[in-house]
Amino acid sequence: MSQDRPQPPPRLYSQIDVSQAGQPPGPPAKEDERSEQTRLLNAILCAQDRQNELLEELVNQLGTTQKQRANELGQWKQANPYLSRSCRNAAESLGKVQTEFLDALTREINENFESLLEGEFMLNEFVDRFGPRMAHLNGLLQVLSQLSANVDPANTPNAP
Repeated sequence: MSQDRPQPPPRLYSQIDVSQAGQPPGPPAKEDERSEQTRLLNAILCAQDRQNELLEELVNQLGTTQKQRANELGQWKQANPYLSRSCRNAAESLGKVQTEFLDALTREINENFESLLEGEFMLNEFVDRFGPRMAHLNGLLQVLSQLSANVDPANTPNAP
């Protein structure tokens, strides 16, 4: 019965080994790949460790600087309690001024939206009129807020 089946035709093409001449085919190549991957992963791990060390140093440096500034500011507030409270009052008052300024600014935007959108001249005029004031007002509020003391009843007896 096996003779009844026709024989398959001979193959015209055969497999050709195109690997490097010195490298034996099979499992040893996989070991080389694994060792290369392991070496690369170790190099990445070392680089990440160094990066983490540098980040820790940076955080420590910035934290030290921030603590020093906060300490100096606290000392200034203790040395000048009256001026510190005056800065707090001024910051609160200037905050109200800023609120009114923002109200006027938003009204101006809402009323002149189309002309601001269509005309470059009108937009430049708007920015020139409100931009510098807003930037300076924000800067002043920030300085006053940093110099102002927290409302603390323990500091009130030192007021003149």
